[in-house]
Amino acid sequence: MLKIDALDVRYGAVQAISNVSLNIAAGETVALLGANGAGKTTLLRTLSGLVKPTAGSMTLADNDLSKFSAEARVRQGLIHVPERRRIFGGLTVEENLKVAASAWAGATADLTPDLEKVYTFMPRLNERREQRGWSLSGGEQQMLAIGRALMARAKMLLLDEPSLGLAPKIAHDVFARISDIAAQGVTVLVVEQNTTLALKLATRGYVLETGRIVATGTSAELLRDPKVREAYLGRT
Repeated sequence: MLKIDALDVRYGAVQAISNVSLNIAAGETVALLGANGAGKTTLLRTLSGLVKPTAGSMTLADNDLSKFSAEARVRQGLIHVPERRRIFGGLTVEENLKVAASAWAGATADLTPDLEKVYTFMPRLNERREQRGWSLSGGEQQMLAIGRALMARAKMLLLDEPSLGLAPKIAHDVFARISDIAAQGVTVLVVEQNTTLALKLATRGYVLETGRIVATGTSAELLRDPKVREAYLGRT
């Protein structure tokens, strides 16, 4: 579904992404691992059209992404859930969800089936549907951010640090909901510093270091890799 070939991204004189290539099949869940500053967020922002690459190619379902604006990529079903959620704090839960449907819905569209789908995946949002975004807990805000992606009818989700700032139990709950969504056929690329959580969710992973892919394999292979274990899971 997604193919990246020899991608380079620069910020002025700084090479943020260097010769990155990866492939993700439709319906697959893939983890992108790496330390702070490795280039993970830059890669997601480049895919979603917020940053322009300096070289290389990106295709989604055989469509050249360079031909699409950030807004057009959303209409193609490529949905970026950014780090730190970025919900609209002054809007209610349901208003946040309805805003996300503007990617495809006209003014008279019936949003009920899509809302009910979100509430089925995330019952807590149904309980909080009339509450303002700012009043939600961190975990609830993350659920809302992912719910907005569902309202945009995501075909592929780009998730940036979904466990950031969450207590371990809440992070596990969030990842359980992501797993439920992936089981419905949504393709997922998750950037995450919690390597164990990410590799339990994903079937495969890539490790990014100073803008380059330095390791790739199945989740089981990466969990067994001594270098990955030492760098991201601690010495054993």
